[in-house]
Amino acid sequence: MSGDEARPPRALGIDYGRARLGLAVTDGLGIAAHPIGTLPNRGREPLLEAIEREVREREIEHIVLGLPLNMDGSKGPMAREVERFARALRRRLELPVELWDERLSSHEVESRLAERGVSWRRRKKRVDAAAAALILGEWLAAWGGARASDRSPRSGRPEGG
Repeated sequence: MSGDEARPPRALGIDYGRARLGLAVTDGLGIAAHPIGTLPNRGREPLLEAIEREVREREIEHIVLGLPLNMDGSKGPMAREVERFARALRRRLELPVELWDERLSSHEVESRLAERGVSWRRRKKRVDAAAAALILGEWLAAWGGARASDRSPRSGRPEGG
């Protein structure tokens, strides 16, 4: 196995929200995920254009999109909206777009920031990108475990579809 086959693809993590999307990327070695900011949600076309720019500039090979399932694993209106957005991303970018169970990711990030004494105003600005990094980090961890046992990374957690 060559070095490139051993590392996960360069990935963009997205935490989709009706107001804004949080973005994160994997590092060059595929070891860690780093938040890179947010995009205002001003409609599908502006979002697709902005994400396409990020993909091109950062040489992204794979998209990991958080899927907000209900606590019982069922899909609510937001999960269905995310699935529609995933289909639009696949058509536009012609890249793999993987849905990743993101239950409680934003709440977990918010709690971590609050524990560190980050003010509510600063937390609000950072939570979406940090949630995207958490989602992408979980995907990376599953990728490593999947590689070790010769499974695909999506078997680490449900894709939701």
